[in-house]
Amino acid sequence: MRRILITIITVLTLSIISHAQPNYYVSAQGVNDSYSGLSFNETRHPIQKVAGGLRAYAQGCILKGVVRDAQNNESVPFATIKVLESKQVVACDAEGNFSINNLEPGYVVLEVSSVGYKTQQSYEILVSKSQIAFVEIDLEPQINILKDVEVRPSTFIKREETPVSMQSIGIKEIESNPGSNRDISRVIQSFPGVGSTPAFRNDIIIRGGGPSENRFFLDDVEIPVLNHFATQGASGGPVGIINADFIRNVDFYSSAFPAAKYNALSGVLDFKQKDGNKDRTNLQFAVGASEASFTADGPLGKKTTYVFSVRRSYLQFLFSAIGLPFLPTFNDYQFKTKIRFSKRNQLNIVSIGSLDFMKINKGLKDPDPSQQAILNSIPVNNQWSYTIGGVYKHFFKKGYHALVASRNMLNNELYKYPENDERKDRSFDYTSAETENKLRYEYHLLHNDFKYVLSANLESGNYSNSTNQKLLISDQVVDLEYNSTLNLLKYGLSGQVTHRFLNKRLLTSLGVRLDASNYNKQTSNLLDQFSPRLSVSYDIAPKLKLNAAAGRYFQQAAYTTMGFRNKQDELVNKNHVKFIGLNQYNIGVEKFIGNNVMVSVEGFYKDYFNYPIDINTGSSLANQGANYFVFGSTEVDFTGKGEAYGVELLNRINLKTFTLLASYTFFRSQFTNINGKYVASAWDSKHLLSITASKKLGNNWQIGAKWRYVGGLPYTPYDLEKSSSIAIWSVNQGPAPDYNLLNAERNDAFHQLDLRIDKNFFFDKWTLMVYFDVQNAYNYKGSTQDIITRKKNSDGSLVTINNGQNYVLEVNNQKQGIVLPAIGIMVKL
Repeated sequence: MRRILITIITVLTLSIISHAQPNYYVSAQGVNDSYSGLSFNETRHPIQKVAGGLRAYAQGCILKGVVRDAQNNESVPFATIKVLESKQVVACDAEGNFSINNLEPGYVVLEVSSVGYKTQQSYEILVSKSQIAFVEIDLEPQINILKDVEVRPSTFIKREETPVSMQSIGIKEIESNPGSNRDISRVIQSFPGVGSTPAFRNDIIIRGGGPSENRFFLDDVEIPVLNHFATQGASGGPVGIINADFIRNVDFYSSAFPAAKYNALSGVLDFKQKDGNKDRTNLQFAVGASEASFTADGPLGKKTTYVFSVRRSYLQFLFSAIGLPFLPTFNDYQFKTKIRFSKRNQLNIVSIGSLDFMKINKGLKDPDPSQQAILNSIPVNNQWSYTIGGVYKHFFKKGYHALVASRNMLNNELYKYPENDERKDRSFDYTSAETENKLRYEYHLLHNDFKYVLSANLESGNYSNSTNQKLLISDQVVDLEYNSTLNLLKYGLSGQVTHRFLNKRLLTSLGVRLDASNYNKQTSNLLDQFSPRLSVSYDIAPKLKLNAAAGRYFQQAAYTTMGFRNKQDELVNKNHVKFIGLNQYNIGVEKFIGNNVMVSVEGFYKDYFNYPIDINTGSSLANQGANYFVFGSTEVDFTGKGEAYGVELLNRINLKTFTLLASYTFFRSQFTNINGKYVASAWDSKHLLSITASKKLGNNWQIGAKWRYVGGLPYTPYDLEKSSSIAIWSVNQGPAPDYNLLNAERNDAFHQLDLRIDKNFFFDKWTLMVYFDVQNAYNYKGSTQDIITRKKNSDGSLVTINNGQNYVLEVNNQKQGIVLPAIGIMVKL
């Protein structure tokens, strides 16, 4: 242990000395960075002298596992297991168990085959001598296999229920993605159709849709909050909550959602977590410049395993030291417990939660225009959230029943003092809570080569809100104060059937969903939200597929919209609220070259209807959701329409020592305003290009790079004449947008190079994993919307004119971009 501590301290010290720069934001990810590395110079670097004093890794990593039938959970006896990296081959015993010895440290992929089952490749598995890895592999039954047809698995996993617009992401891609700091919201920005927003946020923008149009599932439990400091009513925030150490894989859907996944328009992220170790307890510690963390996993008896982690940041100290206008602190926890009562009965209990505080940096001296604009606008934000759920599965010969029960809650407080002066009355005071209790039943059956999935869900929702703020309505300042409560009952049904026709060459999946709620007459009839969907995939030739899909999807309006009241305590949107609807159509071609290279092209068209339009501004809510306030808390009209269309190109290469993910998307996105005119949306960047590559070197080194190009995003210019009014400036806490010119201007295109170097040290009793990551390595600075500030006198007071009715405004050109180095260090015991 003493040697371990010496090594950690040395790495930290050398990292700080070598890389800290006063104008850069330097961060180190803690438990959030299990696959990591650090760049060093030649062989005489001091860290190598320290490492040399430790006992180096000796051969002998062990991997254990079990192979089961994916439909009924029965063991698959005598299955063949092949390690692709080393070509080792072992066989399972009669109970489906296997053990592989003498593995080299690092990531391995297994190929598993058995008579009567589809040959399958596992996701990447990290093996080391300090921890015995354990993996569970579920094989899909193979019925009526054609003679003389060789079935070979691909490293790019697809789901039969969704053969189009779906990508499966393994842990190695998450761990080593440059610039992402192992945050899945940033990792998927490398995939086609996924845009990004500035200001270092994790908003997920998929195929021109807004950040409020996505849903997230963790081991089949819906998690409404994916980020710290989440934008209520949407999904974005600056830092992800999910600990990447828990992730086994992520299925990312940009269309053709399974019918059992609901309440989404643009995207679904389906996370699957690892199970705890069955044999021994594993510990993990991490300390960095941004957070401290602890993770543990292991057995809780013969039938129960667990995984648990806690994290706490101390970014407020770093941000204060480098002069940022806001000081955030976040905390989170995550756990999973799996109980196997028998081969036919099992229970997963999962939970995740956050506790966040963000305050204003009042000690900032002589702020520049950018800092001052943030100080003027950003509110104090205190927020906490949690989700806890249980998933019970009962298996039978040809399938299983699943019962999912969960509860989630979000408590959100935001307030703002004029000029950040706490002696004055708050200009904005908002407290809100959302609580949901959810119950879902699923029935999975495989019969005569037909796969059936049926589901039913029932949810209760409670929303409360206390608001006191000033609004600008028709150029008039209006005081709005109200308290609101809302109780809601939501319910839905779905069914899906999947089958192969034409000698197994045509894969077809047909689904239907019905959703409703008791909010009003427009939302209460299941048939009004009838949403059919069809996906097909045709094998044109060996390893060449034609894919297509068409479907209708519905999403409930945000609680903030349904619970909004006026000064007369009326639910002003009560008679207008409808489910937001979308028709989407996709067609594309997919080509596999060998088992490790894939190239695809796919076109899409999205047709929105019933989209809410802000009555006050006249703009679609589709343009909102990527800021630190609240999404949807306004009077709206559900007459909006929208469309997004484009074409996506994707190339994925996954070799033993080299990976490549290259994607390009051309698209357009536009929504109607209150006059019915189509206007470019805030996400209409037109071009998205991303190239991500990594190369595995000898001695457990790995290098990676990612280059991104995002076309210029539209923005709404300010009305300087209106903004100069002291009354209007005070309401907005800044300049007022000119909504007559909604999204009429564009920022410069944005491009960025991220670099990453990883190094792993494998010792007999412990593992040290470090990385060095640089975002925006060549320090690109792009022009963005001008910053408007108020002119000051020499004594610091504000200049006013027109008898003190107006400010004198100054226009400041703004360029955005900064080099962001980060260091990650982790110890596994």
